[in-house]
Amino acid sequence: ATVKNSKEDMTLPTVHPGPVTVDYKGQGLFGPETSLGMPTCLLCVCIGGSVYCEDIGLEQIPPLPKGTTHFYGRFNKIRHVKNTDFINKLQSIDLTGNQISEMDEDTFRFLPKIQELILAGNNLQVMPELPVTMKHIDLRNNRLSSWGVHSEGFKDMSQLESLYLSDNKLDYIPTPLPLSLRVLHLQNNNIQSLHEDTFCNHHDHNFIRYNLEDIRLDANPLNINLFPQAYVCLPRLPVGSH
Repeated sequence: ATVKNSKEDMTLPTVHPGPVTVDYKGQGLFGPETSLGMPTCLLCVCIGGSVYCEDIGLEQIPPLPKGTTHFYGRFNKIRHVKNTDFINKLQSIDLTGNQISEMDEDTFRFLPKIQELILAGNNLQVMPELPVTMKHIDLRNNRLSSWGVHSEGFKDMSQLESLYLSDNKLDYIPTPLPLSLRVLHLQNNNIQSLHEDTFCNHHDHNFIRYNLEDIRLDANPLNINLFPQAYVCLPRLPVGSH
């Protein structure tokens, strides 16, 4: 008996596949395309709703996928943040260690879910306008002066727990401060005096600010012993020069 080579008898159909495309600008696997011609989630790392674009030399914020809730753009070369850079699902933004000196005034105003903003180690002279949903604000190591902090900018932030403003050029403590505040760091500024209503209410001697337990005023030209009435409502004295 003879056995024929099966390869000689095998006929395979010819397949002509159509073009395969990925919608980078929609909710595609790799997110929208950046100005560098590369999808954001190939240039950066996307895990769930978090986008990590850290220390890769970015000069602007890349387009974010529609489901982004947390954006980390630390240690890049970003100078200007625009009001079109972010999407309204964002809850947390970290731009530590960039070169940011300019921001559109309403950059964060229309982010209804934002709770955490970290802009430490930049060149900001003016604090951006922030929504009342904030819980954590970190503006350390900038160039903020008191004229650059919006009057009563923190007043309506009823959920604010931590405010870091150390290593700036502030002349006084921004007031009023929300009762929810737990941490206030103001060391290494130019604060020289305190008002008796900075933390307390001199009209109400029964008023106690229970939550504010961590106040740093050291490395300011301020002798905290000279302002005892400013602390009578606090559970703990500020750290500062005596």
